[in-house]
Parts: sequence; structure tokens; C-alpha cells
Amino acid sequence: MKKSTLILSIGLLAIITGVIIFANRAIESATEHYIYSDATKIPANRVGLLLGTSKTLRYGKPNQYFTYRIDATIQLFNARKIDYVVISGDNSHKYYNEPQDMKDELMKRGLPESKIYLDFAGFRTFDSVYRMHAIFGQTNFTIISQEFHNERAVYIAQSLKLHAIAFNAEDVIAYMGIKTKLREKLSRVKMFVDLAFHKKPKFLGDRIEIK
Repeated sequence: MKKSTLILSIGLLAIITGVIIFANRAIESATEHYIYSDATKIPANRVGLLLGTSKTLRYGKPNQYFTYRIDATIQLFNARKIDYVVISGDNSHKYYNEPQDMKDELMKRGLPESKIYLDFAGFRTFDSVYRMHAIFGQTNFTIISQEFHNERAVYIAQSLKLHAIAFNAEDVIAYMGIKTKLREKLSRVKMFVDLAFHKKPKFLGDRIEIK
């Protein structure tokens, strides 16, 4: 490898690393006072936004992210910190339906069907947060996911002038969650690009009233 090429590669790597570090620090600093891990301390909101994930991993193994987000939602509902839940996730084809799978699990755990609304067009976290206001008419709501995910979601809400707080579901042990955490670093950088270019969700649709 030529010296000039090596210098260019090192410089490019340094820029990428710097951008990732900046994105993470900016998000963590802006959201730290809006994220809770204790259900007794989090303020109450009428509606919770449960961010979707797959029920199972490859080869059918249970997805702990899914299980822990369900646990967190039930905990908030039983503590009367939310009255309704919007489940926003991917339903890109008929054999993959994150919102419906989560709804089924919540109902098994005792959450009434009348308290659940489904958003089948939450293909990205940005879409899920954006649609909470554009489709469901909510400006104040509680996001439910793991902490690293909540930080990005709350930052998106802040950028859209929405008032969101978040409740942390239990995280996944390090060796099982490392791939997701690495992907999150890149997602944070992409989020800044989306916000800079005022990107809109892939789908919007008719308004849905949460009665």
C-alpha cells in the first residue's frame, strides 16, 4: 500500500470515528434527564410507544429484546404510568408482523385489547416516533425499549418538537447484544443525516384517534 493511500485511509477512519463519537455524546447529553429505569419515578403519560422487534431470532430462538420490552410495558401499565399502548414495528410481509406479535403477548399478560393500538408502518425508529404525532396525534408520550434505543428515539422526538420520555426495558447480556449495539452506533449517525435532510416516513396514512 502506498504511503499516500495509507495516510488517506487513516484520515478517513479518524473522521468516521470522530463522527460516531460526536453522535453518541450529543444524543446521550441531550436525553439523559428524560430516560427512566424506575417505574415508580417516571412521570405518567396517557400513551406509551412500544418500539417493535422480532419475537424470535434466527433458527427460532427467543429474542430477549422482545421479552424484556413486553415486561417493561406491563410494568408501566400496572403502575398506571400509561393508559394506552401504540405498538410500532415492521410488517413488511405477511409472515413477519412485529406489532401483532407484541399485541398477542401483551394480551396474554393481561393488557386489555381496547388499550392497544397498532402501527404497522414503523419500519424505522424515526418513522415510529414521527407517526406518533402525524398519525396518532400525540405530542406527549412514553417510549419503551432498551436504554440505547430509547436515547435515539427521545432525541428524534426532541428534534421533531415532541415531548417524549422513555422507560428502559432490561438490556440483553453483552455477548448476545453486541451486534445490535454496534449497529446502533451507525444508526445514530444516520439519524443525524435524516434530520438534516428533513426526511419523512416511508408511509403516513389516515389519522387514528386514541379515544
